[in-house]
Amino acid sequence: MRASPSLLTRQVIWQGLRYIAGGGLRLANSHLATPNHRLADDFIGICVASNVDPAIDEVVLQALRQLGVKRVRVDVSDDTARVHQTRLITRLHHEHFQVVLHLVQPLTDAKRMPNAEANQGWQQFVSSVLDQCAAQIVAVEIGNTINRKKWSGYSLPGFLQAWDTAYRMAKAHQLTVIGPNLQDFEPLYNVTVLNLLGQQQQLPDLHSNNLFVERVIQPELYDFRILKYRWARALRYNLIKKARLMQKIGAERGVPKLVSSVAFWAIYRIQRQLPAGAQKQADYLTRYFTLLAASGAVTQANWGAMICHREGLIDDGLSDATYPALERVAYYASADGEPNQYRQHPSFAAFKTVVHWLNGAQYVAAIASQAGLELHHLRQHDREVHIAWTINGQCAHLKHLYSAETLAQAQLFDRDGVPIVHAALVTESPMYLTWPLGTVIECLPVNSPLTGTVIDQHVAGRTYFPIEEGEWRGMLLAKDATEAAMLWQAWHPERLKAPSKQAALRHARNAIWPMPDPRQPERRVTVKQPITMHWHKQWLDRLKPSKAKRSWNGAMELMRRGVGTAMPVAFFEHRNDPTLRKNFYICEFVQHDFAISEAFVAFSQGAQQFKGVTHETLYRAFARFSAHMHGAGIYFRDFSGGNILVQRHETDIRFVLIDTARLHAYPKGVPRKLGLADLTRALNKLHWSGRKRVLQHYLAGSGTRLQASMLWPFYLYDFKVTLKRTIGRKGWRRAIRQIKQWCGLAGN
Repeated sequence: MRASPSLLTRQVIWQGLRYIAGGGLRLANSHLATPNHRLADDFIGICVASNVDPAIDEVVLQALRQLGVKRVRVDVSDDTARVHQTRLITRLHHEHFQVVLHLVQPLTDAKRMPNAEANQGWQQFVSSVLDQCAAQIVAVEIGNTINRKKWSGYSLPGFLQAWDTAYRMAKAHQLTVIGPNLQDFEPLYNVTVLNLLGQQQQLPDLHSNNLFVERVIQPELYDFRILKYRWARALRYNLIKKARLMQKIGAERGVPKLVSSVAFWAIYRIQRQLPAGAQKQADYLTRYFTLLAASGAVTQANWGAMICHREGLIDDGLSDATYPALERVAYYASADGEPNQYRQHPSFAAFKTVVHWLNGAQYVAAIASQAGLELHHLRQHDREVHIAWTINGQCAHLKHLYSAETLAQAQLFDRDGVPIVHAALVTESPMYLTWPLGTVIECLPVNSPLTGTVIDQHVAGRTYFPIEEGEWRGMLLAKDATEAAMLWQAWHPERLKAPSKQAALRHARNAIWPMPDPRQPERRVTVKQPITMHWHKQWLDRLKPSKAKRSWNGAMELMRRGVGTAMPVAFFEHRNDPTLRKNFYICEFVQHDFAISEAFVAFSQGAQQFKGVTHETLYRAFARFSAHMHGAGIYFRDFSGGNILVQRHETDIRFVLIDTARLHAYPKGVPRKLGLADLTRALNKLHWSGRKRVLQHYLAGSGTRLQASMLWPFYLYDFKVTLKRTIGRKGWRRAIRQIKQWCGLAGN
């Protein structure tokens, strides 16, 4: 059978481009929130499914009661899952939930449309399901991510035939029709499909577009997929703008109400860069729905699926090997797994909390947006409510955003609805600030709300405590406020003093020395302070953050992205310090077996193993570590062997990075050119055969073979090191030492 053509026809391209060229996507300030509008009582809904076990129905119902959600979406197709899905619809109806029935034509049949036999089967299916369920549902959704052929199977004529069949039957039952459920922001399709449906006099009552933003990384960011990174900031295509433009396209064609059918952040995708995948899913969920609420363009928005280890609020306890071939964004056929294996993800509590505050709320205004800080004002449950967060890794001081009197009157709740006892920062994990209705909330004018201090918000059991005392600024990471006060007293920077060279671990440009840890005196922490600052560095670095802050930020970026480093504990910097030396960075002492440079020197001298680790084992492990680091967006820039510490854990080898002040963090992976630049430093003391083995393993993960051209950076770096050792600072120092020795001998 010949494959059906794509939905992207000349007609779609021509009508879409003509609309864009005619200024159709022009909408003043469309990237900004829309003030003063009411959200529907069922604004947030969720996609649900059951399976052959009727006990799953009760699991779903119990979860819905806990979540406080009123509206659900259920997928039904002409397959074996139909029995349990329609059974679930009946249960949901009896429990007074508003059910949207999503009709899904089987992929093989959709590919055959508008074939008469396939359409007859579709007609019989739709007729049978509506006869059974019409009295139990509030709406029918037609369409199945139709601009993704691998998920829906439709050509344009095939979809129009499927729509015509289902639309007529739905209207015969006097049902609200939702459609056409397009994927992502691709207005070429929306313009043409709605035009054609209008010509057939079969426009939907609600215009559905799957505002699927997972690949944009964070909900607030401009969509780099629209003309790539270069134009993302200029065009300002963020989630709010995409929603408002989609609503505009529908309204111009007679369908003013927009629905987001389903969206989610899959945990496994997040974990490609951020290890706290489940926590970040919960953060993104709250941020996503709040931004949709701020847009004023979306009538309803759904999360999906409820039960799934990848994207669900509830983990089904299964592995990726069991995930269905057809993505659940297209067809959520069943909730798999056994109920006794189900576990709530953090997103469950986050969803419950955002439903409580958003459904039926009055959206007032955006207090702050577009500068890395989001602060949105609503009225709900007789409270003034602010929902606040920053972009990933950043933070802002609450006391710099609100007056002291306003903060004193506020009740604070975290992302999951838990009251906050101590709060000094707004972070990437949203928080809710509430006041009695009518309270005058005094927000302070702030030009640059972010502190520039990077934090890893999801360090279990620890909280961040900003330091602002006299001329000293900084941050402490502690268990609670009592511990933070103890650490500040023990490590007050006025009392910190670098020891002599003999007592320090290192004493050159920086002094690095150990100190007892007040929390556990038998353990140690490591302190770092700049000692020597050449005149040109004082001039060049005067506008940069202090070395201590850069070290803290670098370590935090490593932690956020799952790259081993010494745990940061504190940094302190003097606000007015022309010498650039009054700053301290403190981290936990790293227990390790050896620095990788020691092993590489030994291998270069002919050793087959070092401290029980064979060269091939170390090569493989280090290549995997380096590839992961670069894939997570870290360009270390000081990736020398002495800064790479090796820990052996039985059969496992782990790596810990120190001296983190120079690294650069990228939103996605590091370009290969920069990755190789890092490795030129790390492998400098290793012989060439070893270097090539490491590079082969490093490149293998991306399916790339080592080429001769890739070795040039290593030759150039070797040449640079040779020059530095012979005629650079090290060379001059060596020459002076030799002259002194010669003079001493001559004097004798």
